[in-house]
Amino acid sequence: MLFKHLFTPHTIRGLEIRNRIFSSGHQTILAREGLPTDEMVAYHESRAAGGVGLIITEAARPHGDTVTTSSYIDASTDKCIPGYRKIAEAVHKHGAKVFGQVAHGGRIAHGYGGLLSVPYAPSTVPDHRFHTMPRTMSTDYVWEVIQAHADAAQRMAAAGLDGIEMTASHGLLLAQFLSPDVNRRTDEFGGSEEKRFRFITEVVTAVRKAIGPDCIIGIRVSAHEDEPTGLTSQMVVDACRRMEDLVDLDYLNVTMGSMATLGSSAHVVPPMVFEHAYTAPHAATIKEVFTRSILVTGRINQPQLAEQVLAKGQADMCGMTRALISDSAMPNKAKRGDLDDICACIGCNQACIGHYHQGVPISCVQNPISGRELTLGAHPAVEKPRTVLIAGGGPGGMKAAAVAAQRGHRVTLCERSGQLGGQVLLAQTLPGRAEFGVLVDNLQREMKLAGVEVCLNTDVDIAWVKQESPDVVIIATGATPFQPDANIGTDTHVIEAWQILKGEASPGHSVVIADWRCDWIGVGLAEKLAQQGCRVRLAVDGTHAGQNLQIYLRDNWAGKLNALEVEIIPYARLFGADGDAVYFHHTASGDPIVCENVDTLVLSQGHQSVITLEGPLRDSGIAIHMVGDCLSPRTVEEAIYEGLMTARGI
Repeated sequence: MLFKHLFTPHTIRGLEIRNRIFSSGHQTILAREGLPTDEMVAYHESRAAGGVGLIITEAARPHGDTVTTSSYIDASTDKCIPGYRKIAEAVHKHGAKVFGQVAHGGRIAHGYGGLLSVPYAPSTVPDHRFHTMPRTMSTDYVWEVIQAHADAAQRMAAAGLDGIEMTASHGLLLAQFLSPDVNRRTDEFGGSEEKRFRFITEVVTAVRKAIGPDCIIGIRVSAHEDEPTGLTSQMVVDACRRMEDLVDLDYLNVTMGSMATLGSSAHVVPPMVFEHAYTAPHAATIKEVFTRSILVTGRINQPQLAEQVLAKGQADMCGMTRALISDSAMPNKAKRGDLDDICACIGCNQACIGHYHQGVPISCVQNPISGRELTLGAHPAVEKPRTVLIAGGGPGGMKAAAVAAQRGHRVTLCERSGQLGGQVLLAQTLPGRAEFGVLVDNLQREMKLAGVEVCLNTDVDIAWVKQESPDVVIIATGATPFQPDANIGTDTHVIEAWQILKGEASPGHSVVIADWRCDWIGVGLAEKLAQQGCRVRLAVDGTHAGQNLQIYLRDNWAGKLNALEVEIIPYARLFGADGDAVYFHHTASGDPIVCENVDTLVLSQGHQSVITLEGPLRDSGIAIHMVGDCLSPRTVEEAIYEGLMTARGI
């Protein structure tokens, strides 16, 4: 048997869950006015139909003063019950179980409606990420919040959810009460370790009283908050040992990190630079002191990894949230043994948590249907197959080819080089980015299953198109490095970022990177060259390095660059170069910025579209479409989305 442990049922408080895979609570931005929507129902139903054992819905606020946005579920009123009931019915219909999650942020607070929030916390201790200074909760208010947790749980249970999870993870309110740094109270909820723990005790007791004896209760914990004043591993283990005595508590869900600092918040949704299943050893330690069910999350993106965690006895269930966002049918495919058909998550964070931080609904760069289940759903079959030619084998062209063939068209994809993948092949060469290349493997498999004919080393021109006479041409020819309008002398050693990534050029010892885009190329090159022993100055045409990256990836990279002593020069637009001097002007003040003693100027100035086919094809009368960078240089997300949507429309 391929998966001896993963597909065995697991029972919590008499509730049998069909397998050991769960989707952890994560914000989808699919709620509206604080209520679950039909879009949210469809999102969760897709994963239930795909074979997941357990779904934990996203964090809901239990109290009217809980500081969130309207994209959070408001569980402080009965208005949430009908939406939760729809989720429960949809999930149960496919044999999965569903828990609700209750979360109070305490001092970790968002603004709402353009106004700064009034956060409440155990003590007046500032949050270092959102820069809030909370009000200390009165003792009466503490009891009010405890009851609010119970009331929220009761609403979820009334809607038919199978269990309730409270969040003592990521530096949220329950964790704040545990922390001797954040909780400086002198009443019955602070002072000693026992008193700091009392808040959790009272919450669990109140929730059990509200939901009855059968509904499951769990707590999500961070095994280590990984920030200087946060909860340490030992503090968390000690707290979990106390939780063993809470007879009403059924499971712990182990994660890492805290939202209270920029560095530690990367653990909330760890990007691909983090080791796979890195939280599992911490879960195993907690399992030694808490003998009921242990769930774990943290970079478990493949069923084989989950099986290893379970086989080692490190946990009882594995959270595979982003793996399910990337491929909602991952459990069913794994159970059938169709492992090559799984669209594996690459940990890019771009359209899942990245969309959350942009305030837009969740999706996936590889699977644009994710989060759009109601509007997109399955690809419609064609009534009359057409011959489709695709010029360009980057992600946009590959996705267009796969979807068009899945719909029934006859599809040929031509790539001028000897390898598919486009700029992904460059991205994967940077430190910590090798997993990005899995995206190409996933798309190649998708094309193969759909029956796409692939022609490598084939340069498509108008004569070739006329010879083949396709019904439709999709142009996906990508982009090339943009040449800036800068006065660069011939005595300056200048190379393109792509030349380094392709291994075609080597820099000197002292390097200045002129980074216009402020994305993965500039920061990735800076890390790569600094690791090689270069003195690196990263001059960014923005407010900070990695400005256009998802924030957890950006902040993690910022830490690496600081450790490597990379000098960051913000607000710097390239003006020119002369000999060993490179000149910028400050984009806010207009003042000059001069970098001297430069061996090599590395240009990372964005890209320009390759459009050589567009004009001749438009004049030919052949139906054409353009996707990805050849339409406008952006990211892999737009390329794949446009490839999918174009193929659905022909």
